[in-house]
Amino acid sequence: QVQLVESGGGLVQAGGSLRLSCAASGMFFRISDMSWYRQAPGKQREVVAAITSGGSTSYADSVKGRFTIDRDNAKNTVYLQMNSLKPEDTAVYYCKGTQRLYTYWGQGTQVTVSS
Repeated sequence: QVQLVESGGGLVQAGGSLRLSCAASGMFFRISDMSWYRQAPGKQREVVAAITSGGSTSYADSVKGRFTIDRDNAKNTVYLQMNSLKPEDTAVYYCKGTQRLYTYWGQGTQVTVSS
């Protein structure tokens, strides 16, 4: 059974930093593309950052230069380093894993940025 478990969310002041982690189990992590999404109240879920199995990364324009996605295949974990956080970054952050035709989601972790 595939599981994606996010951690690292919390309350932080504007300008602060958080590092989210997503630990995967039950999947071939090394060959999976991983990404982070977020969903703010009343808004659609949107992609924040993605990293392919080969290590190529991409970012939403709104987080470029502030967020960094990386992965540790030995630990089956993908990370999202978030710096210079803004109140508009407040959302539930979800980890997504794509392995060939299959997509898996974590349960989400809340990030709240106070002004």
